[in-house]
Amino acid sequence: MKITKIFTFDSSHMLDGHDGKCQNLHGHTYKLEITVSDGIIKGGAKDGMVMDFTDLKAIVKQHITDPFDHAFIYHGGNGRESQIAALLESWNMKTLRLSCRTTAENMAVEMYGRLKNAGLNVCSVKLWETPTSCAEYEGG
Repeated sequence: MKITKIFTFDSSHMLDGHDGKCQNLHGHTYKLEITVSDGIIKGGAKDGMVMDFTDLKAIVKQHITDPFDHAFIYHGGNGRESQIAALLESWNMKTLRLSCRTTAENMAVEMYGRLKNAGLNVCSVKLWETPTSCAEYEGG
């Protein structure tokens, strides 16, 4: 059995060296779909559930939406992006350093890993960068 919960958050990023307009600093309202799978719980307060949606929300909030929301997400291995992050941090603005380029594809993999490490039996992460463009990661 699988369940899915949808979240939204706002972040900024840039893709330094990209050959299109995404090379510029810009933001998105991301839509995030988290799907988890497991057997149905038998008995107790959670009887008939894969997991309580409230529990799923709490895990995603702690490991994804709280760190990512309203942050400048940047590739820590990129000098220009790191300089922008340092400037923002000097103004007490929120940043989030990733070890990879901040494409929707890489961010979906990052989020999948964070949720797996938190003990969630996640089977897919779908990250919508715009209403018509998304990346989906199913592990492996």
